[in-house]
Amino acid sequence: MVQKAKAGGIRFRPHFKTHQSIEIGRWFREEGVQHITCSSLSMAEYFATDGWTDITVAFPVNLLEIDRINRLAGQIQLNLLVESTESISFLVKNLQHSVNAYFKIDVGTHRTGIHWENTALLDQLLSYLSSASHLQFKGFLAHSGHSYGSRALEEAMSIHQTTIERLLPLHQRYQSDYPGLELSLGDTPCFAQLEAIDAIDEMRPGNFVFFDLMQQQIGSCKPEEIAVAMACPVVAKHESRLEIVLYGGAIHFSKDRIQRADGEASYGRLASWTADGWEMQADDQYLCRLSQEHGILKVTPEVFQRIRIGDLLPIIPIHSCLTADLANHYITLDGQQLNNINRYLATRPRA
Repeated sequence: MVQKAKAGGIRFRPHFKTHQSIEIGRWFREEGVQHITCSSLSMAEYFATDGWTDITVAFPVNLLEIDRINRLAGQIQLNLLVESTESISFLVKNLQHSVNAYFKIDVGTHRTGIHWENTALLDQLLSYLSSASHLQFKGFLAHSGHSYGSRALEEAMSIHQTTIERLLPLHQRYQSDYPGLELSLGDTPCFAQLEAIDAIDEMRPGNFVFFDLMQQQIGSCKPEEIAVAMACPVVAKHESRLEIVLYGGAIHFSKDRIQRADGEASYGRLASWTADGWEMQADDQYLCRLSQEHGILKVTPEVFQRIRIGDLLPIIPIHSCLTADLANHYITLDGQQLNNINRYLATRPRA
């Protein structure tokens, strides 16, 4: 990803919500990364403690966190997302330090954001910003989340191209009044598969640091490129159903799922330990059901006989961002423990 950004002359601002770890963040710094994305102010605070000084919170600004916004904006270059006159009016009145503002643009995902054709609202928001002393308009930010529905390179390329075609007219409309206006775009399916990237100023993928089964199904990665697994203890076996019960349920994996070829839902896939990591097993060995702590692993008769109660099994997650968010730490293949934000938050007062 670093090389793709350099080749396109694009700022690389990776989304750290996937790994949420200071130690892993340092690997990015070693590659020359200087700007990052987070999904919350608490996450931005966490990474700011390790010297990151230019952070975008890629989530619509939460006005109830104004004290935290002011505290953090006094320490780093903080970039926020706005999409309403209410948010801008509140920030204009209450900000105590300089903050950059991006307008969140809905380019087709329909999760949130301003529709790419709604220039009337954009004009109105910019008029509110004209009186702001601490809020500077930076540009337009988008996330092609609907790319997660793609299943081939051609689909990902089409979504990316359509997104660019929806953002460029905004850039052309406002760039004369706002020199330096930027286009910021982020999603792993497109950026992982595209060879060349241009027409934007900033790219913000995040999931690529680990990948997962969903990204493999999309076509963003190969099985051997999935770099995280959840280690789950075996607590029970039921031979009549060829099911293994794991201590690893919805609170460890979330309930994100993918649909198998037979129409059944899969919440994760069995791997086996190797000398230097793990190897994904056949598709017929998968998490078929989850409850809060229980994970039900469907296996073949041969695998059922091989697994023992007390074994520790590696399970490849459907969505690594959510699985990592639910854990407190990682263990590397050489046995090093890497903490993540959950350890930090456990020692901090709630905002």
